[in-house]
Amino acid sequence: MKDMRGHRIARHSLPLQVAAICYRLTNAHAEFLLVKTNGGNKWTFPKGAPESRLSHSQAAEREAMEEAGAIGTIEPRHFHVYIHSKGVFWQPGGVQEYVVKAFMMEVYQTRRPHEDLRDPTWFGAEEARSILAKGREVKYARELQTVIDRALAHIREEKLTLSR
Repeated sequence: MKDMRGHRIARHSLPLQVAAICYRLTNAHAEFLLVKTNGGNKWTFPKGAPESRLSHSQAAEREAMEEAGAIGTIEPRHFHVYIHSKGVFWQPGGVQEYVVKAFMMEVYQTRRPHEDLRDPTWFGAEEARSILAKGREVKYARELQTVIDRALAHIREEKLTLSR
């Protein structure tokens, strides 16, 4: 199947989510704000479904506020796309994969989040890489670790640009 421009359209495209990769710089080191998943047994980035009345970056910013109580500056363009999963194969509904657009958000203030039980917590980059992998299949763990790596590269590049 092809669209009007002649590009192929996937028959089974994955649903889209948007994520805010919340960070702050402390003594020149990046820290990432993670939240507990709805089940409470894993850590993740604030994320959710986009809304038709909001841009994708605005929807990611909304998720950061609702889930992590984060207030800051979100970049208008995503810097990375990754695959994420919800569910487990042995339960009804099984595993559902999502394509996630990741947006950098520099956080300058946190408040109590709208969603209780999310336990927003700051982690250094290496600890974030490790804790995001816990309890996940290797392929999804690597996806989340790559988000941290790409975010760090993005932050370094931005710092270089600002120092010029």
